[in-house]
Formats: sequence, structure tokens, C-alpha cells
Amino acid sequence: MRALVIDRTGEADELHIAEVPDPIRISDEVVVRVVAAGVNPIDAKTRSGRGVAKAIPSFPAVLGGDFAGVVESVPYSAHPLQPGDRVYGMGRVPRLGGSYAELISVSSMSLTRMPSTLSFAEAAAVPLAALTAWGAVVDTARVHDGQRVLIHAGAGGVGHFAVQFAAYFGAVVTATGSARNADFLRELGARRVIDYTAERFEEVATDQDVVIDLIGNVADDTGTRSLDALREGGLIVTVPTGSWPTMAEEAAARGIRSTGYTVAPDARTLSVITRLIDDGAVRVHVDREFPLEEGAEAHRLLEAGHVRGKVVLRVIPDPA
Repeated sequence: MRALVIDRTGEADELHIAEVPDPIRISDEVVVRVVAAGVNPIDAKTRSGRGVAKAIPSFPAVLGGDFAGVVESVPYSAHPLQPGDRVYGMGRVPRLGGSYAELISVSSMSLTRMPSTLSFAEAAAVPLAALTAWGAVVDTARVHDGQRVLIHAGAGGVGHFAVQFAAYFGAVVTATGSARNADFLRELGARRVIDYTAERFEEVATDQDVVIDLIGNVADDTGTRSLDALREGGLIVTVPTGSWPTMAEEAAARGIRSTGYTVAPDARTLSVITRLIDDGAVRVHVDREFPLEEGAEAHRLLEAGHVRGKVVLRVIPDPA
């Protein structure tokens, strides 16, 4: 099959098209013909030698965590999913081949039918980012009515779902972002938008119950400064935990609870998100779509920052 691969870790130019063996379906796995694949920060980090690069078993390696496509084969004839079904989900990359390819084999617990209201490109932008946002906002922070919630990088891939989920469950949402994304963030449900280039968020968003930190300390000590925005006993959920190794100690010293969060493929939760999307309660924003051959350019755009929503790779044309 045709795939976008790397032969070694390094810069974006390491990504190139190659022919690789088709995946072999085993156990409960479902083989999906990929129509579109989401591009996520973990892909770029792993490609560069960071992220989960140490777990790459061999080269050439196919990256890409989430996908939307059509079922090719299933574990048994009476399986709930059948060949031809339109599905989306998230694989376990890099232990198994990723979604930057024409075919992917994933556990049946890692995918579900895609929203009927979305295109393949839009659906491919959902799984990893939305599951991360749900895990941080709903499962971990248990955000609820009336809570004050600050979400960093609210216009990004994970952020634009986190803002919507927090608002859906009744939180008073404040989001950080650039001025150009202010209207976008308000449309998603943010009551207040802080332009991080003009204001210090910890000076204007105080006494927060929860901070969902999607930046960490890689930029302007965002994680550490977030402690100043929280009330005593509040909670910070930091997704890029590797950027702030002293988080637990610093938070505890201030009487603040803290935790990291790592996403896992989960078809059941993704099915709940599917219903919210089809009901119009949640939407997905695709910033740019690139053909698979231009995967390096997609990675460069993502690494440059300021992407609104998600970047997607087109693997094959939409099926009839």
C-alpha cells in the first residue's frame, strides 16, 4: 500500500511517500481503508525524535493517530461493523502502523461509525483531539455547572473541543488565544477570551476552579503561571506533562491539585462525541487539508503554531 513514512527521525523533510506492506488483521482488529488522517502535535514530536519516538519498532515507520475511512475487513461475519461502513477512530501509533497510509488495522474498541453530518476530512480531525479534550475536561476535571474554567490554547485542535465540552456542561469558560481567534472562541462557548499577547492571563482570570493547560511550560511559563489563576484547592490538568516535570511539587506547595492526562483510544466515548456532533452541540474546525504527498508541509504548518482547529491529510478521494 501507499504510505507517508519516515526512514529515521528528524526534520519534516524526512516524510516521504513509499510502498509498504498492507497491515495484517489479527484478533479483534478491523482493517480500514483510510480516506483522511488527522495531523497532531504528537506526530510532529515523534517524527522529530521526541514524543513516543523511542517506541518505533522499525523503519520505515508510518505515523498518524486518527483517521476516517471505510471498513475493509472485520473479525467475524456478524460483527457490528461491516465492510463498507464509514468509520473513524484512533490507532496505537507507533506500536502499530499509523493512519498516514491507505490501510490501517486497529482494535474494534478504537473506532466507531463516523458522524453522519461530517465529511471524511472533518471526521478525521476529531478522534485524538476530541478524546483528549473529553478526557481532560469531563473524565478528569469533571467540569460542571457554574465552575470557572480556564482553557489555554482554546482555538487549537484539542482546545476548540475542550472549550465546547466545558461550555456544554455548564462551566463559565475563559480561553486564552490570539486576537484573531477571539470571535471564533466566543462562538464555541467561551464567555471571555484573553489575548495572550496583550494581557497576562493570571492577572485577569483569577480564582479559577479548573485550568486545562494545553501549553505547559514550553512557552512563557504558562503552566507555572496558571497556579496564580487557580483558587486554593483548584485543579490544573496539564496535557503536555513533559514540559513541566516539577508540576506536582509546585502545585502541592500552593494547595492546588494537579494531574497530567494521556489520551487512550475509546470507541464508547467517541460514540458519545459522535452524538453531540450530529446533534449540533459540538463542531469541528479544519484549518487546512493537504494531500498525503504534502505531509511535510502539513507538519511544518503545525510546528509553526497558530493553527485554528486541526490540519488533515487527504489519503484518497471520498468514496462514492
